[in-house]
Amino acid sequence: MAQHKVNYLQEGGLPIALTTVDKLVQWGRSNSLWALTYGLACCAIEMMASGASRYDFDRFGTIFRASPRQAEVMIIAGTLTKKHAEFTRRLYDQMAEPKWVISMGSCANTGGMFNTYATVQGVDRIIPVDIYLPGCAPRPETLQYAVMMLQQKIRKESAFQKQKPKRLV
Repeated sequence: MAQHKVNYLQEGGLPIALTTVDKLVQWGRSNSLWALTYGLACCAIEMMASGASRYDFDRFGTIFRASPRQAEVMIIAGTLTKKHAEFTRRLYDQMAEPKWVISMGSCANTGGMFNTYATVQGVDRIIPVDIYLPGCAPRPETLQYAVMMLQQKIRKESAFQKQKPKRLV
C-alpha cells in the first residue's frame, strides 16, 4: 500500500492563514457592530437613511437594535436635553462591554444653535464619546465613514487586555 503524503505548501494546496487570536476576535468584533437606535432629532432621519437600501449598513455588519443590552455602539443623533440626559446615561450603562459611542451632528456634539438652559452642550458631558460627526445634519455617507473609522479603532484595540474605564472630565 502506497503512503499518501500531503504537502500543503505546494500550489493547489490548502491556504494557510497565520494570525493571533486577539486579531481574529477584534476582526469579528469590528465586522459585527450592533448599533442602538437612539435618534433624538433631525439627525435621526439621516441615521435611518444609512440603514436603508441605498446606503445599506448590513454590508458592514452593522445592524440597528432597539435594546441596549444587545447593542455595542450607541449613535446619539440629535439634540440631547438635560431632561433626557439621565435616560441616555442609563441606556449607556445597560450596554455590555465593550461599547462605543458616536455623537452625530452639531447638536449632539456641542449643543448646536440651542445654547439654552435645557440643552446639554455636548453628549461628552454625560457619556464618553469615541467619534464625533460634525454637521447639521451629517449625511449618511458621513455616518458610514464614522463606522469604518470605528472598525479601524476596534481592530487596533486588544480583545483580552482589560481596558481602562473611560473617564469623564
